[in-house]
Amino acid sequence: MAKKKSDASRPLGIFDSGIGGLTVASAINKLMPKEHIVYFGDTAHLPYGDKSPESIQKWAIAISDFLMTYNCKVIVIACNSISSVAYDLIKAHVGNKSIIINVIDPVVDFVCDQPKLKSVGVIGTKATIKTDIYAKKIKSKNKKLEVASLATPLLAPMIEEGFFNNKISKTIINDYLSRPKLKGVDSLILGCTHYPLIKPEIEQYYKGKVTLFDTAGIVANHTKEVLNANALLNNGKKTKHHFFVSDYTAAFAESTKLFFKGKVKLEHKNLWK
Repeated sequence: MAKKKSDASRPLGIFDSGIGGLTVASAINKLMPKEHIVYFGDTAHLPYGDKSPESIQKWAIAISDFLMTYNCKVIVIACNSISSVAYDLIKAHVGNKSIIINVIDPVVDFVCDQPKLKSVGVIGTKATIKTDIYAKKIKSKNKKLEVASLATPLLAPMIEEGFFNNKISKTIINDYLSRPKLKGVDSLILGCTHYPLIKPEIEQYYKGKVTLFDTAGIVANHTKEVLNANALLNNGKKTKHHFFVSDYTAAFAESTKLFFKGKVKLEHKNLWK
């Protein structure tokens, strides 16, 4: 794709079903503060984890088309469920108009670069775990690495509702992590962009004995590498971020303010009228 001088000033598009993608957007913003972010949270359809692949693909294509109206130079799929069932479709649909980044491949590459790991656990939504995508991709790079995957469907809705750092969340998290499926793992992939919000509670459970890999920082670093490699890193004037939701919720509004300091204006955009 031929680059123009103005390409670097084009915005970054980021989307997710809800607040989980804000962990990625926040990490990107901290690492690359001059980048202009256009964020879309499909709050009308969350959680994506228990939806059919066909529905997720339909919504993801519509959101990608919307982000492309902002001429986004890169679109980050800040959701494991979408990345696992719609990445190739989105990439083919957008073509050379934008670079598409998913949240799975950078994490897999990072994990496989760690030399001392023997058994990796993966927790995520039903949609992500059903595809077995982490295990398949990890095994393709390192056949000796054992992978144990567990669907944890209550976690994302719990986080969306603000139930974390309390007795309820601790009980649910501990129940999942104590399942036989995860017994003996020496590391754990937080395979949902919501899960960095409960990372402290997961760390409490494992008491430092298990290495945790969360999406946000890994994907932010990968995104910067991609921008640098394509001469797309913005070194010019910082511009205003835009945050869109398909259905306005007070919880999402409050979460946005936590990740992005100051006043954040949420714009309602229904793509399915």
